[in-house]
Amino acid sequence: MSALSATAKKGLGDPALAELVVIRASQLNHCAFCLDMHLTIARKHGVSERQLDLLAAWEEAEDVYDERERAALALTEAVTVLTDGFVPDDVYERAAAHFDDSELAHLIGLIAAINNWNRVMVARRMPPGGYPT
Repeated sequence: MSALSATAKKGLGDPALAELVVIRASQLNHCAFCLDMHLTIARKHGVSERQLDLLAAWEEAEDVYDERERAALALTEAVTVLTDGFVPDDVYERAAAHFDDSELAHLIGLIAAINNWNRVMVARRMPPGGYPT
């Protein structure tokens, strides 16, 4: 999972966007350990406090996130929640309009990796902190 996470982030090419994605998935999965770690990393990559503060309500904060970020966040939610058992076509097509094939593959890999990390850390009941900064 470490290799997948690192490769996906590198292939996405935008560390700030990658952190928004992993934070949003971690919010949905209620993973305090991953939230704490990735909020710290996001700040180091220059993600604004405003973006971090409003991430849970990104759909309503239209002026805070650009269209590429919004497409990535929509895909993150669809892959993380899978309430209908699949990613809706419109969500996938929206992401595909903003990411080339390679970037889209890396984005999906990143979403899959953080969902796995969240499940491991939640199952292990890992408290926030305790990771290298």
